[in-house]
Amino acid sequence: MDQAELVEVAAAAVGFLCGLCDLCGEKVLTAKNAKGAKKQVMWRGAMALKKRQVKVLAPKPSRPVMPGYGLPATKDGLLSWKWAEQRLQKSHNYWITTVKPDGSPHTMVVWGLWVDGAFLFSTGRQSRKARNLVENPNCVVCTEDAYEAVIVEGKAVLADVSARRDFLKKYQPKYSFDMSSMEKDILSMKEPVFAVHPRVAFGLSEKKFIGSATRWKFVT
Repeated sequence: MDQAELVEVAAAAVGFLCGLCDLCGEKVLTAKNAKGAKKQVMWRGAMALKKRQVKVLAPKPSRPVMPGYGLPATKDGLLSWKWAEQRLQKSHNYWITTVKPDGSPHTMVVWGLWVDGAFLFSTGRQSRKARNLVENPNCVVCTEDAYEAVIVEGKAVLADVSARRDFLKKYQPKYSFDMSSMEKDILSMKEPVFAVHPRVAFGLSEKKFIGSATRWKFVT
């Protein structure tokens, strides 16, 4: 996808991207500016999304900070990132917590996919979680099985068209759910598909809770 195509696609999602453009690290203009300025805002946002598609390298495990739990000082028993990704990929349901404008949390169950180091999920643009992520992209995603839990803290960005095509292709076989009626709105950017990129993640196995407690930090 070239620059012109990215601008065109991003402009269709102005309501979302203008709230997320801070990810590119540049001062951005508002969506109320003239047409030319709006394209500049959208292009910066689109470039931020494209940069986020670089495959994440496996992070090194370490101990989380859990005062009072008596975690061992050694690295013995730490879980591998492969262990975490297997559970992120296998989970059928996921819990996602976003932040409301008043700072209070909002938690909801969703379906989604763990693909290339990010969690992708779709939702309605008027849903509470979508509106929350527009204002504040920080969120937490948890797998459904607390016996072998994986918790991901990160930031959500809008997935681009290529990622959305891949999402639709892999979503149907996982959930046996026909997405054809939503495909047009998803690929035209009318309805959002978010990609949550991890900043830090935690793994906890109930069977060996103390020795297995693991933290992974990501380069952001």
